[in-house]
Amino acid sequence: MIRIITFGFLAGFVSVLVFHQGTAFLMYAFGNDVPAVVSFFGRTNAPFAMTPTRPLGVPLVGSQAFWGGVWGIVLALILVKLRPPALLSGFVFGALALTAVAVTLVPALKGLPGWSGAIPWRGLLYNGAWGWGVALMLLAPLGLRR
Repeated sequence: MIRIITFGFLAGFVSVLVFHQGTAFLMYAFGNDVPAVVSFFGRTNAPFAMTPTRPLGVPLVGSQAFWGGVWGIVLALILVKLRPPALLSGFVFGALALTAVAVTLVPALKGLPGWSGAIPWRGLLYNGAWGWGVALMLLAPLGLRR
């Protein structure tokens, strides 16, 4: 169990920095120049935001990486216990679970307005990339099926 938790946290943490923020970089560097992409996803901010977060003043990307690690543990447990196809399940889990929490629970905890009803396409893409990356990194260490 400690192995699953450790690998899950590490994979989730690294996946934020590589896959989540890598997708953000691609959208920022190339997507902002394509009108169809901008009309669908909106304008993309620069990745690796160093804006301090409350209450500890940790840079935003550091906070995202930490919480990516926590969610990585959850995804690792799901992949090991249920044995679904890892890459597809990782993408779907990331896209749906993380985005649902980001538009409902997080704003409620921060006292911000909740979900407006618009589909958060960019969040689905970034979080799906995160989940796919976590599953990819866990394939060998946890003996998952692709």
